[in-house]
Amino acid sequence: MKIGVLALQGDFIEHIHALRRIGVDASEVRLPAQLEALDGLIIPGGESTTIGKLAIDFELMEPLRAFGREKAIWGTCAGAIFLSKDARREQPLLELMDITVARNAFGRQVDSFEVDLNVPALEAVDPRGTPYHAFFIRAPLIESVQKDAQVLASLPDGRIVAARQGHWLATVFHPELTPDDRFHQYFVEMARAA
Repeated sequence: MKIGVLALQGDFIEHIHALRRIGVDASEVRLPAQLEALDGLIIPGGESTTIGKLAIDFELMEPLRAFGREKAIWGTCAGAIFLSKDARREQPLLELMDITVARNAFGRQVDSFEVDLNVPALEAVDPRGTPYHAFFIRAPLIESVQKDAQVLASLPDGRIVAARQGHWLATVFHPELTPDDRFHQYFVEMARAA
């Protein structure tokens, strides 16, 4: 099992560390050829427009789309925007996952927050069902899910913060910034099943 992390911009190294903590071979991805031996790919948080522009510059857009049609991709924060079909503005997107995402939906950096989430899907990797402590930093919001996409987690007021569609996963918070590796374990199992 080998998982790549798109390393064009953003907090890719934290995902690498989380994957290695759970015993998964992880590598940085910057070029199309580096996708070939992977079982899954994480697109990290950062700045979604910059990630998209760099993906175009490095001729990664079509290779990423082709990879995503066959294998698991997880987008966190800006990565969730990049993975979506609709970000409600003109910017480069992979347009794979049937979700609509609003950028910076919770405000500026000073409006960042932490909250415990109920995520029943994580019981697949940890049956205790304990809440997941999530970090939201200039976070987007999943405004809606369409077609086969399903909600995995919501805030107490019902706003969607995690979704899955087949072998695609989107979280608007930052699982790589917590010592709780259940989301990384969950994604590895998704990649294994894809």
